Amino acid sequence: MKIQIENRQSLYEIDKRKIRRTISGIFKILDCTNKEISVVFTDDETIKRLNHHYLGRNKPTNVISFSMQEGEYGNINPKIMGDVIISLETAQRDAARGNLTFQQEIDFLLIHGILHLLGYNHENTSREKAIEMHRKETEVFNQMNVQTKVLI
Repeated sequence: MKIQIENRQSLYEIDKRKIRRTISGIFKILDCTNKEISVVFTDDETIKRLNHHYLGRNKPTNVISFSMQEGEYGNINPKIMGDVIISLETAQRDAARGNLTFQQEIDFLLIHGILHLLGYNHENTSREKAIEMHRKETEVFNQMNVQTKVLI
């Protein structure tokens, strides 16, 4: 398993070792420990630009995933899952609104992004597929939060 983590924001400190352990735990639960992923932590302005450029939405969002398993050449290297980009500014606001700790919100966003890389979807899909993704998020999140740890 290869996990690349990059911090491209300066508002919040991150502990890459703890994040790596969290991602490893998610991979174990999802039975995909032979995969590779990159995770980028950024700010609202950067994720807003990415959201606008790639998804046509001119606003910041909490997480965006870019799968390397989709499209014409998606099978070239099946071990490389793709990229997950998380805005820590939006994550902080979402945590407060959702009555979660900041660490729990980051866990949730990592789970959400990784599930997208594995082909789960909740947008532009059937209600059943959206419910399936929500159930899987909840299942993995609950398993992760049984283990007491600090992510950031």
